[in-house]
Amino acid sequence: MMGILVRTLITAAGLWLADQLIGGIYFTGWPTLLLAAFLLGIVNAIVRPLVILFTLPATVFTFGLFLLVINAGMLGLTAWFLDGFAISGFWAALGGWLIVSFVGLVASWFIGPKGRYEIIVIERK
Repeated sequence: MMGILVRTLITAAGLWLADQLIGGIYFTGWPTLLLAAFLLGIVNAIVRPLVILFTLPATVFTFGLFLLVINAGMLGLTAWFLDGFAISGFWAALGGWLIVSFVGLVASWFIGPKGRYEIIVIERK
């Protein structure tokens, strides 16, 4: 449970940063931002694997570049579900996805798979 909350907050931070840096992404408030982060996690867990499976030939043909389109589409799908979250086009969705992914990557360096801070101790003998 704690891991879901931490990942949702990390995604919300990425979405907020994308809102600040990209002109085509808009939120009406913090509750919408948190709900969008949670919904994006659900969409990425349920819808994204199915879309990847169905578009596998296109992904193979484009050497994996079609995954960029899929990821931007998942962010756009999330915006389509929420009234207070808007994305103005494909390039804004792609840029927003890149920012959210980068924030998640950096945050993953500091948290473990369960969403907790981890300290690794190496003992030499």
